[in-house]
Amino acid sequence: MTESPRIIVQSDWEEALRGSNSSAWVSYRRPGDAAVHGELHSRGFSNTSSDACVSGSPGFTVDKASGQELRISYSGASACTYTFTPPTVAFSTVHKPKTKVQCLDVTAGGLAVSSDSQCKTYVWTTGVGEVRRELVGHHGDVYTCRFFPSGVVILTGGSDMRLKIWAAETGQCAATLVGHTAGILDSAVVDRGRNVVSCGRDGTIRLWDCGSQSCIRTFTDIGGIVNSCALQDTPPDIALGIPHNPPSEKECGTEGKLVLAACENGHLRGYGLASKECVLDVGCESAVNCVSWLSDVRVVCGTEDGHFYSWDIRNTNHPMHHHKYNRGSILSCMPYRAGAVLSTSDGSCCLLDQNLSCNVELTGSDCDPVYGVAQDNRYVYTACRDGIIRKYRNIDVAASH
Repeated sequence: MTESPRIIVQSDWEEALRGSNSSAWVSYRRPGDAAVHGELHSRGFSNTSSDACVSGSPGFTVDKASGQELRISYSGASACTYTFTPPTVAFSTVHKPKTKVQCLDVTAGGLAVSSDSQCKTYVWTTGVGEVRRELVGHHGDVYTCRFFPSGVVILTGGSDMRLKIWAAETGQCAATLVGHTAGILDSAVVDRGRNVVSCGRDGTIRLWDCGSQSCIRTFTDIGGIVNSCALQDTPPDIALGIPHNPPSEKECGTEGKLVLAACENGHLRGYGLASKECVLDVGCESAVNCVSWLSDVRVVCGTEDGHFYSWDIRNTNHPMHHHKYNRGSILSCMPYRAGAVLSTSDGSCCLLDQNLSCNVELTGSDCDPVYGVAQDNRYVYTACRDGIIRKYRNIDVAASH
């Protein structure tokens, strides 16, 4: 396990440093040592200039400063360099201010769906943040929302123990799936969407047939609350168990798929979707909050106490990476280019490169937890407790170092 030093900068640095003779705070933190605090002093910069017009306190060097990027190096005992990127736009009118945005998803076609702590779920445009529809029907918080691959159908689930399927264009509910006995926390779509998967506080994963609105299969004895799930096609040489019964005629595309369960009891478990057998079980330091596939054999997960793991499902004796982030709980993770995006409870959102090293952060949240992230072909979007959805340009992480 590794713990890396970190540079932290004022959340609204791009505004604070814009004017002449302006300043913003900066800190360097190394595990086990006292933090080093400093200031950045600006002579002003424009959005189009990449010339550094910003200087730092002793130990801090500003390598690049503009309205789109700030790159800072620290030259202490453990030198490091971080790049900070502000949002290109912050959508503050999709949800009410200070109403936490709990989940979101976006499509390449310019639509988004998000839900907040006032039980409001909206379909809106990613271009200007215009709300197109409100999805009315859930009774309570919605914790998971995602588009089907078509981009015109939406799946939601929440505290009312129901999954709902919606037409994005009209906002009409086409189906309601009932069977969970506690709140639904996450979901996944199987192939094009004849089947879907859900998990939740009742400690189960369920496979559903959307057409008949019925539960095909229930995975039990997982080990308590299932906080997150992720589904992936795996290579043919991965053993996914042998089904004890013939597949249901309602199943479509379950063969060869592995569903991962991020468990409150500190385990990451994997089940053959067709066989129902547990074929992967690894222990983590604490409750596993989130899980995501980076490839057909590589997975990542994050825990309540800030541990981050990467595993190769072909050999789970030891993690490929095990890192402790001093950022609070890891709340969500998502594949990004050759690496990943992590969001945390202290408001930070970091981009990891192909080696899963963090040197780039998305700024904007002032210590408010970032509950979820999503991406389309051009931008990354974050859902935050302050009620704001932030949109960031797509960054080549490797080139930013």
